[in-house]
Amino acid sequence: MPGPGLGALRAAITAFFALDGFLFAGWVVRIPDIKLQTHASAGALGLALLGVSAGAVLTMTLTGRLCRRYGSHPVTVVCMAVLSLSVALPPLTHSAPVLGAVLLLFGAAYGGVNVAFNSAAVDLVAALRRPIMPSFHAAFSLGGMVGAGLGGLVAGALSPTRHLLALTVFGLLVTAVAGRALLRHEPPVPPERTHGPAAAPDGGPGRRGVVVVLGLVALCTAYGEGAMADWGALHLQQDLSASPGTAAAGYACFALAMTVGRLTGTALLARLGRARTVIAGGTVAAAGMLLGALAPSAWAALAGFAVTGLGLANLFPVAVERAGALAGPSGVAVASTLGYGGMLLGPPAIGFMADWFSLPTALTSVAALAAVAAVIGVSTRRALGR
Repeated sequence: MPGPGLGALRAAITAFFALDGFLFAGWVVRIPDIKLQTHASAGALGLALLGVSAGAVLTMTLTGRLCRRYGSHPVTVVCMAVLSLSVALPPLTHSAPVLGAVLLLFGAAYGGVNVAFNSAAVDLVAALRRPIMPSFHAAFSLGGMVGAGLGGLVAGALSPTRHLLALTVFGLLVTAVAGRALLRHEPPVPPERTHGPAAAPDGGPGRRGVVVVLGLVALCTAYGEGAMADWGALHLQQDLSASPGTAAAGYACFALAMTVGRLTGTALLARLGRARTVIAGGTVAAAGMLLGALAPSAWAALAGFAVTGLGLANLFPVAVERAGALAGPSGVAVASTLGYGGMLLGPPAIGFMADWFSLPTALTSVAALAAVAAVIGVSTRRALGR
């Protein structure tokens, strides 16, 4: 029977997931404006956006160690404060190299907070003995949907500088309130986590191999999420002549679909299990992204983005939860590092492919990697487990 403090702990962790999505979406919907401000080509913008993923990947393994030493709760609070402060910096840049440097800091904070609050969530999921991990990621997606929708509404009224500065203030306020609640509770440690092979810091060689496989699923998923965040609005605006508001709605549709998919994720996992959830999700996402990339109209592309969101919704939560259950913060760090390696590859790869071919053609690579995730699900059913 869960202790009375677990409900408050769940609410605090959920708030951090939602804030993370809100801040990130607020930044990505202003990417077209920042592109104009820096006079960057598609390739130069792709290299600048590489800073987000590079910063994230560089800090994820370190964050896993910090979580083991100091606990996931204080690390979550510190990283979220830095993320809130750094989101105001991109509009202050006027060249692609400076933008890339600023995004390196933003990405470092983003990667750190993701490892930290996912580790906190894994501990809580194990203590509650219920597959509720998708609900935390649903909060992230809901925050992303709200952040993107609000960004679309204020795009014509507020400059990127004022918009993102307002996000900084809001982020620090939420961090102060939710952080206080989080710091009052020690991470719950289920009895089975303290005995046997799972207690090893790296989970043991066999378990680490499973963690790497899960990281590959996360890589394919994060590549798609990063592509939608960084290039979805630009595709709608540049290739399909959508208005700035409609372009911002592209990521909002994707985030809404992911929210719906993750809100139903607990029931889906209970019914299908991890392997079949990965197989079905990858297949649906591949079909949806083909429509989103190649559709002749903005509205058809929006529908494709929504289907892609439904397909990708539970792949990353499944990968991270399973990795954390097997190897604790180290498992979360390994799976997350591989996962955000997908975001590391995505921005420059899509940017260069857009320069060489076209942005719609480049976006079909998202469909290809979603199909790879489905194939991994088929070939590693036993490793993924029930």
